[in-house]
Amino acid sequence: MEWQVRAIRGATTVSENSYEAIREAVLELLAEIEARNQLEPTAIISATFSVTRDLDVVFPAAIARERPCWDNVPMLDVQQMHVERSLQRCIRLLLHVNLPVSRTQIYHTYLRGAKTLRPDWNLPQKRGEGRGGATALRGCPPL
Repeated sequence: MEWQVRAIRGATTVSENSYEAIREAVLELLAEIEARNQLEPTAIISATFSVTRDLDVVFPAAIARERPCWDNVPMLDVQQMHVERSLQRCIRLLLHVNLPVSRTQIYHTYLRGAKTLRPDWNLPQKRGEGRGGATALRGCPPL
């Protein structure tokens, strides 16, 4: 398959609004996404982080820049829209990347309390195992 632009989603939660808790969660999320998708930072086009309104001590992108080769990735931090009774202290991530795989071979990573957001996407397969998931159930062709 030829290289195409793909989107990778991820999310995690933190126990408190502190630099240390947010740093640990962001670095864990990025490491897991890179490992599961065999992703090199040079393949990343851009990253958008959103945080719930109860997280305000540090920008997740500032933490991401600590990782090797992430300092050249265009990144944006935004506040997630507030919805009553939604998951608190949550950090979400949308990566746009260049990869030679179909979208059904992407591993979306949801950690900690964020596992409840997309249980259909948080399956324990590695890239290339053809997760299927919700896309296959709807009969969408792999792109």
